[in-house]
Amino acid sequence: MAQLIIVRHGQSVWNLENRFTGITDVDLTPLGREEAKQAGVLLKPYNFEIAYTSVLRRAIETLNIILRECDKTRIPVFGSPALNERHYGDLQGLNKKQTEIKYGEQQFQLWRRSYEVAPPHGESLKDTRNRVVPYYQKEIEPKLKAGKNILISAHGNSLRALMMFLEEISPEEIPNVTLATGVPRIYEFDQEMKIEKVFDL
Repeated sequence: MAQLIIVRHGQSVWNLENRFTGITDVDLTPLGREEAKQAGVLLKPYNFEIAYTSVLRRAIETLNIILRECDKTRIPVFGSPALNERHYGDLQGLNKKQTEIKYGEQQFQLWRRSYEVAPPHGESLKDTRNRVVPYYQKEIEPKLKAGKNILISAHGNSLRALMMFLEEISPEEIPNVTLATGVPRIYEFDQEMKIEKVFDL
């Protein structure tokens, strides 16, 4: 029975400042590092053998902190832009509250949470899913089928896109799904790759 563990990176500087981050490469805050450390403490009993991350440093640093806490710094680690956060286009760097005031709540929520609507020059969640899921199917799923336990450190939207695929969450339901920073979510699969159990630590 293989396990897949997903973790959204700890709080970033732009999370703290309530800004659209997207693919902007920002650092973790001190709280974000503490969240990553706590995730590592919680994951210490779990025997994951391979790790994946985006190529953005907030996810990489979160992973490195977790691996140190778990004494697993020697396991294979693979980074890919396929796991990067959703590209927020022209919204990147903007304050979310000010953006909502400027464009109105309805447009703001469409850009931020809808499945198919992309912000100007950015990606929709559907676009994000269209790169995350093929990467998962090609690179990660075969290792799970071979019985390997895997950890992914990535981002709110790239992981929500993966959750849609794994948990069969509909485009209508996904706007209501959120992932807290630094909280591990664990999937346990049977030999047919059917999910037997899903839980958060």
